[in-house]
Amino acid sequence: MSLVGDLREMKCGDVGADDAMLDAYSHDASIFSVRPEVVVAPHTVADIKKIVNYASDHAGVSITPRAAGTDMSGGAIGPSIVLDLLSHLNKLIDITRGGEFGGTATVQPGMFYRDFEQATLARGLQFPAFPASRDVCAMGGIVGNNAAGERTLTFGQTVDWIRSVKMVCANGNEYEFGPMSRAEVDAKAAHQTFEGSLYRGVRDLIAANHDLIEQHRPQVSKNSSGYYLWKLWKDDEFNMARLIVGSQGTLGVITEATLGLVKPAPERRTVVVFLNSLDRIAQVTNQLLHYQPESLESFDDKTLSFTLRFLPDFVRILGASNIVSLAWQFLPEAFMVLTGGLPKLVLLAEFAGEDAEDVAHRAQRALDVMRLSGLKARLTRNVQESHKYWTIRRQSFNVIRSHAKGKRTTPFVDDIIVRPEDMPEFLPKLYAILDPYELTLTVAGHVGNGNFHIIPLMDLADERNRRIIPEIAAKVYDLVLEYHGSITAEHNDGIIRGPWMERMWGKEMMGLFASVKKLFDPKG
Repeated sequence: MSLVGDLREMKCGDVGADDAMLDAYSHDASIFSVRPEVVVAPHTVADIKKIVNYASDHAGVSITPRAAGTDMSGGAIGPSIVLDLLSHLNKLIDITRGGEFGGTATVQPGMFYRDFEQATLARGLQFPAFPASRDVCAMGGIVGNNAAGERTLTFGQTVDWIRSVKMVCANGNEYEFGPMSRAEVDAKAAHQTFEGSLYRGVRDLIAANHDLIEQHRPQVSKNSSGYYLWKLWKDDEFNMARLIVGSQGTLGVITEATLGLVKPAPERRTVVVFLNSLDRIAQVTNQLLHYQPESLESFDDKTLSFTLRFLPDFVRILGASNIVSLAWQFLPEAFMVLTGGLPKLVLLAEFAGEDAEDVAHRAQRALDVMRLSGLKARLTRNVQESHKYWTIRRQSFNVIRSHAKGKRTTPFVDDIIVRPEDMPEFLPKLYAILDPYELTLTVAGHVGNGNFHIIPLMDLADERNRRIIPEIAAKVYDLVLEYHGSITAEHNDGIIRGPWMERMWGKEMMGLFASVKKLFDPKG
């Protein structure tokens, strides 16, 4: 019997293999298309176990877990079975207050983040590592990619907020991985079982290669590449969940994740800074960081230009009553264009806290310093005005993507990161690489972390464009590594960065990653 027939006979969920479905699941938000043989939407964990056991017993059958399918690296597409976790495994299990975090939430991988956040905010709590794609992504992708976003500057990445995960492993059993003491790890490792072999293998691999792992620990504040061997031990606590975060479904199928939550600060003020050149970016960033913003983000002139060009889209997103009211909100930017052109870079520094007076004071001090430095800067007057700028930052990718007639957004150097202090040297060299290709592109990112998202618009039917993608990637990643950065801060490796991983990590670390993969998934 065929793969599709076998799965239907097993009654392991909704099995689809018609052309429309296979075409839909051939794509994520990356530049790739990989057509699966079949899409299965399991109803229960028991269904996932059946599918994993089937794949284990049949050579050449692979499983690609998929939640919302918004991955930009090609991590949500695969050639055999695509496992749709969005359709049925999409429930919030529990929310609790207190503990080591402000609270925790346990959630299935298919729940949209927007629904998850609505539920946590109703309890006065929020997951602080939410990504810019918060309106369209799901929790499985957040955990699988080690997502991060605008509040990473203060709160870190998903790996810093993971408490535990449940995962169906390659032997078809579900295990829970969470915090353990050294004694508990050793006790688990003593068991002659599949689970025991995982703890024994990972524990011994880290102990035997401690110096190598520490030598290759990323020197930047964010990283989504590789398996996080340097993160498993924190003081005397071992947590295998921190290895599973960022693994993009390559170690097993996550069925639940328990994540830390915080109480969001009620008071917020945003300072907007307009830079006409990049030569002062590190100085300005450090000046703003002195006043402890919760977020420090950026977008470039191309992003702002696209925004002004497609204002009707922002009417819908911002909820403005009509185009006139929205245009009124953009009068400062229109005046700026008339008097001096668009700024090269717009910085957003959001100050937050419990004390309204303290928040206002820090924001005002930051504004004063910017103006004393001769820069154009403004303190937003209200929440609506702040929301305008944050919407540009968060939504520009989706707006540009929807208007790219004859071209498409082409993420391939979309998530680079260097140390903020290296930006004055790094950014001119980056533009020196990109400018000769005369691409239409936008640059936005988390400037407080030195993390930038470069999104060109390209016609991929054009052979010249297909040829220059690896050419540009090689040059950009070589530059990133010259400055001891990471090729991906939060979007992960996937298909797009797989060829560059050895360049970043070296053969020995890649060997350790292969050993981890072999422990968890011995048959591939």
